Order: sequence, then C-alpha cells, then structure tokens
Amino acid sequence: MKKFLSEFKAFISRGNVVDLAVGVIIGGAFTAIVNSLVNDLVTPLLGLITGGTDFTSLTFGFRGAQFAYGSFISAIINFLLIALVLFCIIKVINTLHREKEEEPAAPTTKICPYCKSEIDIDATRCPHCTSQLDK
Repeated sequence: MKKFLSEFKAFISRGNVVDLAVGVIIGGAFTAIVNSLVNDLVTPLLGLITGGTDFTSLTFGFRGAQFAYGSFISAIINFLLIALVLFCIIKVINTLHREKEEEPAAPTTKICPYCKSEIDIDATRCPHCTSQLDK
C-alpha cells in the first residue's frame, strides 16, 4: 500500500499533471465566459437579424416520427458562434502579447583573412596561422 501511495504521489506531483488540472479548471471558467457572451449578447443580436426565428421549434414528421431538425440547426449555429467569439478573443490576446522580433546578436567571431579559420572577434593575431590582423 505504501508503494502504491508513493507512486501516486510521484504521479500527481509531476508538472504536466498539475498543468493539465489548471488547464481544465481555467478552461471551465473560460467556457462559462464564452457561453455567456454568446448566449447573452451575440444570440440576441442574431435573433434581431433573423426576425426572432426560434430554430429549436422547427420539426417535421415522417411515418409517425417527429424529427426536431431545428435543435440540430441551433446547435450548429451555437457552435459556430462560440468558435467565432473564441477566435476573436484569441486573436486579440495574441495581438496584445506579440513580442517585437529580437535583433540578431552581435557576432562573436570573425574569419581570418589569411587562413580562413574562425577566430574570436577581438583577436589581433590568428591563433592558427599567427598572422597579424588589422583592427
């Protein structure tokens, strides 16, 4: 039993397990925010555009069976709206976090003009051919 508990402790304390747990929790909270944005702001605007059409009430009957295809259409619209809102949010976040491209580092070596060996940039004499170098 002690071995099992020590293995479990080692597993649970790994960085990737903790990162995954944090990701799931943050994802759940973020889902609530996106769902509220879609349901409370975007969907009513869509209702204004479509004249208040409620897709969930659309059905048709076939041989005694009732098919609620409107719920399927509503689910597709909700998915597309959530995906669009999420895309816009991520695009804004990426724009805000975009780092300036780093300037290339100054060279630390140069090529000896006589023997073509790579030498330190501050060298005044080539360590390979012993030639005197110009500054």
